[in-house]
Amino acid sequence: MPHDSQGANVVGEVAAVTERVIARSRASRAAYLARCERTQQELGPLRGMSCANLAHGYAALPANDKLRLRVDHAPNLGIVTAYNDMLSAHQPYERYPSVIREAARAVGAVAQVAGGVPAMCDGITQGNAGMELSLFSRDAIAMGTAVALSHNTFDAAVMLGVCDKIVPGLLMGALQFGHLPVVFVPAGPMASGLPNKEKARVRQLYATGQVGRDALLEAECAAYHGAGTCTFYGTANSNQFLMEIMGLHMPGAAFIHPDSGLRDALTVAAAQRALALTARGNAYTPLARIVDERAVVNAMIGLLATGGSTNHTIHLVAMARSAGIVIDWNDFDRLSRITPLLARVYPNGSADVNHFHAAGGVAYVIAQLLDARLLHEDVETVAGRGLARYAQEPVMTDGKLTWRDGPAESGDKTVLAPASAPFSHEGGLRLMAGNLGRGVIKVSAVAEEHRLIEAPARVFESQEALQAAFEADELNRDVVAVVRFQGPNANGMPELHRLTPALGALQDAGHRVALVTDGRMSGASGKVPAVIHVGPEALAGGPLARVRDGDLIRVDAVAGTLELIGDDETLAEFDAREPAVAPADDFARFSLGRGLFGLFRRHARTAEEGGSAMDLSEADAAQTAPAVAQ
Repeated sequence: MPHDSQGANVVGEVAAVTERVIARSRASRAAYLARCERTQQELGPLRGMSCANLAHGYAALPANDKLRLRVDHAPNLGIVTAYNDMLSAHQPYERYPSVIREAARAVGAVAQVAGGVPAMCDGITQGNAGMELSLFSRDAIAMGTAVALSHNTFDAAVMLGVCDKIVPGLLMGALQFGHLPVVFVPAGPMASGLPNKEKARVRQLYATGQVGRDALLEAECAAYHGAGTCTFYGTANSNQFLMEIMGLHMPGAAFIHPDSGLRDALTVAAAQRALALTARGNAYTPLARIVDERAVVNAMIGLLATGGSTNHTIHLVAMARSAGIVIDWNDFDRLSRITPLLARVYPNGSADVNHFHAAGGVAYVIAQLLDARLLHEDVETVAGRGLARYAQEPVMTDGKLTWRDGPAESGDKTVLAPASAPFSHEGGLRLMAGNLGRGVIKVSAVAEEHRLIEAPARVFESQEALQAAFEADELNRDVVAVVRFQGPNANGMPELHRLTPALGALQDAGHRVALVTDGRMSGASGKVPAVIHVGPEALAGGPLARVRDGDLIRVDAVAGTLELIGDDETLAEFDAREPAVAPADDFARFSLGRGLFGLFRRHARTAEEGGSAMDLSEADAAQTAPAVAQ
């Protein structure tokens, strides 16, 4: 726990950032809440529905379920599922609808699959053309969620999703129905396999030609080997932590193995809890009331305290905007400076999420952050009022699901540290700004000696070009690799994680190496300093479009600066340069479905605004409304 003066500073800064978010969001948040209230009053489930409408919705139900809805007017639970059996994390969802239907019937209700949404795996598309659809698949998922719930026959909903863009997309879509109670239902991580650090080592050996493809495939298959979420702390598992700390899971649900009896009990509990929160009962708790400014600030702090995925500097922004709440990277940066780093989970350590969970997991982290007065405790959650409920963990007692207080001590202080003695007194994220633009860097996995890099630039306009230069031994020196035309408007902002082994090998060879890009890195961003999401992006004429080979660049993650350095004449010449033009390639624009996402590319907002092409709430509509003739 911080000493009194430090604790006062922490409390004051959390309060200041929260008030800043509230003030910035006041108009859009009020309009959003008013819309949700009006929707519940005027357009709530079944209002204005004709008999033909209802008959279509009930036609395929078993007779007893029809009777419940028609005669007993039982509540109806909508299931939105991201099931497919290609994603290991989503394969367990195949049987969840049956479990949820029976759980609903047990309390006199009905459940129906409202719809399915796409779910792609970044681990499969990484470094390939399909990755250019990844970010905008989030918007497609949000729209699919809205289509699923548009039938307006549901009193509440459960969301079945785990991975990178799926959970943000589901929440963005569900928030358009903020008048409904919504509970997120996770599926849990796979059992531990090959340690993540060993997997990364083999990848780097392959990148440098020291082992062959057979050895690489063997290592990858040993790491990714069964049903459940990948076990490193990337975006998928960061999603699960955020749903927990925002009060959208049943407490302790995030990291229970898919095949555990406890997992099934939590799924049943989630379905029945969603039904208990409907407007038909006495505990009405709509989604709009849970996702408020304090919950969003809690989410930022939880992300920073655990060294979570940089992708959430985009996703959490978009999720918040869907509830009329406007946050920016200054908020992340200010909170990072007062948030202790409590977790060391790969890529910020050697442990995986199963080890994290065994050491105390979510319950321990939330308890520590509450004790340090870093979180807003007095918030609404699906489990009731108060975040302290999430400092508990679920257990089976005599065959029944119960909760008990989480551990008071870390089970492994190399994985989970107390707030009184954290791994770092600051979170794992830093805002970077300077004459090359504005971006973010994840420093929690970067050694202190690599946090300040000054080296000549080598400019690339694709990740393939960088890879080719590495293989040709052209980068065997100190270098700041600038990979541009990778932003939302250019090509959909793909992750560039496939570059990590090459850049890591250069760093291990003793070179000073950094990456600067308007694209993204994976939630598994690791030891090489990478300034990402740089805006304005190159396609919009941002400064990266004027960088040339040999320009001297300083990446200073300590000071938070990203700069091309030189004397006044050099800087004046830089400012006067004509920006580079993105390479034209119709094949790249249209192949593998990329043409279908052209609308998203043309209309996407900046990364700091969430990278979405949709009007998520009044916060976005105000920016895109056509000018009114005077």
